[in-house]
Amino acid sequence: MPVIKDVVMQTLKCISPIDGSVYAERAVLSLAEAQAVAARARAAQAAWAARPLAERIALVMAGVAAVGAMNDEIVPELAHMMGRPVRYGGEFRGFDERASHMAEIAEGALADIAVGEDATFKRYIKRIPQGVILVVAPWNYPYMTAINTVAPALIAGNTVLLKHSTQTLLVGERMARAFQAAGVPQDVFQNVFLDHDTTSALIAGGAFNFINFTGSVGAGRAIERAAAGTFTGLGLELGGKDPGYVMEDADLDAAVATLIDGAMFNSGQCCCGIERIYVHQSLFDAFVAKSVALVQGYKLGNPFDPETTLGPMANIRFAAEVRAQVAEALAMGATAHIPTFPEDDGAAYLSPQILTNVSHKMRVMRDESFGPVVGIMPVASDDEAIALMNDSEFGLTASLWTPDVARAQAVGDRIETGTVFLNRADYLDPGLCWTGCKNTGRGGGLSVIGYHNLTRPKSYHLKKVTK
Repeated sequence: MPVIKDVVMQTLKCISPIDGSVYAERAVLSLAEAQAVAARARAAQAAWAARPLAERIALVMAGVAAVGAMNDEIVPELAHMMGRPVRYGGEFRGFDERASHMAEIAEGALADIAVGEDATFKRYIKRIPQGVILVVAPWNYPYMTAINTVAPALIAGNTVLLKHSTQTLLVGERMARAFQAAGVPQDVFQNVFLDHDTTSALIAGGAFNFINFTGSVGAGRAIERAAAGTFTGLGLELGGKDPGYVMEDADLDAAVATLIDGAMFNSGQCCCGIERIYVHQSLFDAFVAKSVALVQGYKLGNPFDPETTLGPMANIRFAAEVRAQVAEALAMGATAHIPTFPEDDGAAYLSPQILTNVSHKMRVMRDESFGPVVGIMPVASDDEAIALMNDSEFGLTASLWTPDVARAQAVGDRIETGTVFLNRADYLDPGLCWTGCKNTGRGGGLSVIGYHNLTRPKSYHLKKVTK
């Protein structure tokens, strides 16, 4: 995720992809100021954890509602900051769904685990809050990705520092303001503006008990290096190259509609977006033809135009990487099916693209693209599709298409991935653990497991006094 910092003024600048202007600017905290913020969070944590669970839940959900009340301001603000078309209405539905689910399961997820009690002993395991949580959130779905950790962390009794991406500089500020207005104490949930050096110094100094980070593989490694020797818990969601596999008995129209939307929505800037598709050879030509027709109907343009379905990419640098991958693939023999859109300016406004005659020798089928491009390959069997899906350094989700649930389960068991979808894609179910494998990262958010990662077990072995 881009961090654009003025070295002299020590400020973070959000550059709008709409026109390249500076949309927002904030001063970073000095190391001493950041240490003081972290110290206030630590001092406030015990009192927050001592509040009844029902009270913490009510305050968090009031904060969620306060964010929802800002949605008319948030939607255009997001368009300015990261280019998403206003026609899609923001993120509040998913934001609320995830927080609400975590609130609903909190009592059971955080309940003591009874091990046994008799006349002599009482034994149980408690879930104890980790302490101070640092959430480093990305720009592509800035509210939904942040709430994945913020809501359960606060509900579990932790205090939270939220460091948001510079590309969506105002999101953390809005969230903290909303939650504090709803009654969450100021030191319990704080937004912070930090540069890389200060963030690393805080981590290395043991300021946090747990860190949740969503971003690039390189940045995830930097966090691991900073945390080395501190024994700080880490949850890392890093790169992805999520595959779709369309079997010979799939609902072709549904597969095209869902997988292509999964590849192109939000200009392809989705953590679990579809980046490569494998189609049984009997359906391959029809799948490609229908996909091309669908994408040719898209409208690239200013995100404030209600007709726009594809806005600019969030940063010129991201668009340049996609263009480079496509150009390299074409030079290696790939076929492009989408002519350049008139609105493509060679900068942030990028035409969508569908490629065939691709192979895993091409970066567009190996490296994370994070843009509106997808490569499609024919396959002859499940074994071939599984081998290709697993031929990746990443493993976040995989989308399978067949009416045969048992077959999908058998294929899914052989895929190296965090989530297996059947007849759907690009969705985060808060009842399931959001997790990945390989270079996609480690740990897991949401679900009961999300609570387990934001707490630590504490065992009680109590011997009763008997006469």
